[in-house]
Amino acid sequence: MIFTVAIDGPAAAGKGTISKAVAAHFGFAHLDTGLLYRAVGAKVLNGADPVAAARGLDPIDLEDESLRTPAVAQAASEIAVIVDVRSALVDFQRKFAARDGGAVLDGRDIGTVICPDANAKLFVTASAECRAERRFKELAEKGMDLTFEQVLADVKTRDARDRNRATAPLVAATDAVFIDTSDLTVAQAVAAAIDAVQARLDAR
Repeated sequence: MIFTVAIDGPAAAGKGTISKAVAAHFGFAHLDTGLLYRAVGAKVLNGADPVAAARGLDPIDLEDESLRTPAVAQAASEIAVIVDVRSALVDFQRKFAARDGGAVLDGRDIGTVICPDANAKLFVTASAECRAERRFKELAEKGMDLTFEQVLADVKTRDARDRNRATAPLVAATDAVFIDTSDLTVAQAVAAAIDAVQARLDAR
């Protein structure tokens, strides 16, 4: 069975957590497409050409723990506006989405560009302040010395870049189900996502 779930949304809205839970619930494969850009961004920080890094990306590159740092996140957002980088990563994502057994992909443009015909589409969001608070706690637990104000500014900068880029900007697909996680627990957000996907499965 081929069944594709596209989950989009801004940074730290909870789409990664929700995507993993949805994939586990239905037994689907999961791909955090943001890691593709982070992996390329990490290579660029080490001196690589962004397009060459994207074309030569290896799945093992996605397992690097350093991909979760703020510096890599910023680099990923910066190289994501490069048309040739995005083109190089499109095939990787589409092949994953079409795998037998079902697939969940989360990112910024899955439901609009990568998989416009996805069987189920979700747009997971939350207020900038809520997302910054979550990211701040996450980074603080890792021992990173940042203020909440710095993290909030970073979140807003990334939002603006993602939403205003010329190629594949962050925007909800017209047929996506919205889930605002600002005032939801993780369990509530996951339950809402599972219900939305189950409804699409039942409608097949």
